[in-house]
Amino acid sequence: MRKTLLSFILFIIAVTMNANCKIDKIEPSFWYIGMKNPELQLMVFGENIASSDVSVHYPGVNLSSVVKLESPNYLLIYLSLDKDVKAGKVELTFTQGKKKNIQYYELKQRSKPGYERIGFDASDVLYMLMPDRFANGNPENDNDKSLSPSTADRKDPNARHGGDLAGIVNHLDYFNELGVTALWFTPVLENSMSGGSYHGYATTNYYNVDPRLGSNNEYKDLIDKAHNKGLKIVMDMIFNHCGSEHPWLKDMPSHDWFNFPDYKKNFVQTSFKLTPHVDPYASDYDFKTMNDGWFVRSMPDLNQRNPHVLRYLIQNSFWWIEYAGIDGIRMDTYPYADFDAMAQWMKELNEEYPNFNVVGESWVTEPAYTAYWQKDSKLAAPRNSNLKTVMDFSFFDKINQAKNEESSEDWKGLNRIYNNFVYDFLYPNPSSVMAFLDNHDTNRFLENGNDVAALKQAVTLLLTIPRIPQLYYGTEIMMNGQKNISDGYVRKDFPGGWKEDTQNAFTKEGRTQIQNEVFDYISKILHWRKDNVVISEGTMKHFLPQNGIYVFARSFEGKTDLVILNGTSKEQTLPIKHYSEVIKEVVAGKDIISEETINLSKDLTLSPRQSMIIEL
Repeated sequence: MRKTLLSFILFIIAVTMNANCKIDKIEPSFWYIGMKNPELQLMVFGENIASSDVSVHYPGVNLSSVVKLESPNYLLIYLSLDKDVKAGKVELTFTQGKKKNIQYYELKQRSKPGYERIGFDASDVLYMLMPDRFANGNPENDNDKSLSPSTADRKDPNARHGGDLAGIVNHLDYFNELGVTALWFTPVLENSMSGGSYHGYATTNYYNVDPRLGSNNEYKDLIDKAHNKGLKIVMDMIFNHCGSEHPWLKDMPSHDWFNFPDYKKNFVQTSFKLTPHVDPYASDYDFKTMNDGWFVRSMPDLNQRNPHVLRYLIQNSFWWIEYAGIDGIRMDTYPYADFDAMAQWMKELNEEYPNFNVVGESWVTEPAYTAYWQKDSKLAAPRNSNLKTVMDFSFFDKINQAKNEESSEDWKGLNRIYNNFVYDFLYPNPSSVMAFLDNHDTNRFLENGNDVAALKQAVTLLLTIPRIPQLYYGTEIMMNGQKNISDGYVRKDFPGGWKEDTQNAFTKEGRTQIQNEVFDYISKILHWRKDNVVISEGTMKHFLPQNGIYVFARSFEGKTDLVILNGTSKEQTLPIKHYSEVIKEVVAGKDIISEETINLSKDLTLSPRQSMIIEL
């Protein structure tokens, strides 16, 4: 009885102590053993938590430092984990005078070593989609009074529409039918913003999936199911900025947590001109405005030069790789963040996950600028971004000009495409560059039209060049739209993703005849491309366009695929003798598009805008 009474008294004392030393949360909420970097940063949130002393009790875990920031409501704890530390719960004791709060922080076993995390590469085709606009699998999460905006409204092109992770799970077989191998979603993390941020680019919680899309467990479950279907998942992240409703802006940890922190009195917006990174004559003023200025007032610019900010972001990316099992990262607004900080992130990530991949968005249409950002670029030396994949905005720009031009004219049409690849000598690794026709930030390739021939030819190019291709959702069913009214018009709902939709384009029966024609065309090339090392690993040899016809060959270990594109609105004759160095002694080949045998012993006649992929 006395022992029971004593235990009860001790329990009451412990509860009282914990109540007087409140901790709201610790980020990350758990971590993993066996990482190459032994350092672990814990960000502790709680009213006046900075007045606490901290002690750690666990074999193999040492307290390196405790950092008290300017706000009393944050505390940074830096731990060092021994190489042989075991999984378990670390005892963290927070003491404020006579008050104590004991937290048990979990260290988990990794599911696989870092080198087994395999990223995307040129053998993949990424399908980029917006979860809010793709499919609504769970109408119960459309409205959430705890988040802003609290309701979905499909009538408003710039509001939330209710698409979610469950909707994507419901259509994993669709992606297999189409033939893509990887899915890139716009950001799935919480975006509780009064102005609305259905697109996901104004993060308000770096460790939680937005409840209107699903939960962390649902995200992990989606990835597991995608892997079972042979699909990779690429996670969209943003290190440059967060959302203005993030607790960091409401209660700034320190004055240097953000760039231009005095935004209420002196708001500085980025110039959106990225040239100061490479301009040898750039002024300090122009560089700072571009690099440190905010995108908009609702997206405060994070200061990655602050080592605590950078460590938080690095750890966050590693946590999602370990926890959810993502297969790649797309980093938004890459050049707007600090170069050296991002290079440090990529260096650590490449060391921990050598076979993983990250693609950085660098929206400038000059190849030299894009090449500057790729890992091991001589253009940036002695600096090194360590970024394996960059986005080919030059190809995007040229293909969207070429679609409206006759290639028979000097340097127009497909001549622009030829000229784009002339500059591949600038890239350390051209096949690790990501090419695309359009995405969520651009007009759709078809704009407000329905030019089937132009779309087919553009997709043929995209899927056969030495690049990592990315398709934008709905391209396969000819979704169109322009940004002239608002971004919402290039981010329309996929038809059939909502139970009330009158059309279901996820099925052959629900698609129109022309939609099925385009879907089948793209799907045929996608399935042919799978496991085709000629396309994913082969060399390229191309020829100056003649009479508007662009020809290039992809070759690997004695096998060759010949791509022929008539970039004119007229019937053209292709003189076979001009291409004898790649055709060699081959007299016939199979066109994988028409499935016909092509006689290569005589000149070919091409119909207007015709595309051919001939296996030699």
